[in-house]
Amino acid sequence: MKNILFVCTGNTCRSPMAEALLKHKNVYINVQSAGIFAGHGQSASQGTKDVLSQKGIDCQHQSQPITPQLIEWADLILTMTMNHKQSILMQFPNAENKIFTLKEYVDDEQQQIWNQLKEAYAALETDRALFQANQDQQLENKMKETQKEIMELERQLDNVDIQDPFGGDVNIYRKTLSELEKYIELLLQKIDNREK
Repeated sequence: MKNILFVCTGNTCRSPMAEALLKHKNVYINVQSAGIFAGHGQSASQGTKDVLSQKGIDCQHQSQPITPQLIEWADLILTMTMNHKQSILMQFPNAENKIFTLKEYVDDEQQQIWNQLKEAYAALETDRALFQANQDQQLENKMKETQKEIMELERQLDNVDIQDPFGGDVNIYRKTLSELEKYIELLLQKIDNREK
């Protein structure tokens, strides 16, 4: 894993925090961040700079939007929310195998549930198309079972979003930083295990 891209909404709070944390903890990984709706050249929010500074981490950040070049550059794209992930997938469907929320990527159990869910949805769509063609009762029963399986898998999913501190006080920023730090540590463990 050489090139990691973190993505949030405006690229001024969560993704710059994640980028700064990972750069601070591992200088051998190339890290960038971007935003779904980011402009060019904005600094990180004051709250982001403040909480990183309290940890002794410098943040010389300039915001940037998602581009095809960044998608191509990244070996792994980690988003802060499921909505960010879906938004990127709609624009860049060919990058599907390297886009995850940060939480789902580091939690193998959650990733396994997502993969099962993806397979169940694909099976349901295939069966739906066949059912429309021949109205088979067995197929209808199979579809009902698949729908039950999907509901059960969705119940098992944790919330995979990282809270947006934008507009909050310094305590909200600290809480987000603490959450990100936990998942960045798990990310480093996962990368380390894969490279052994």
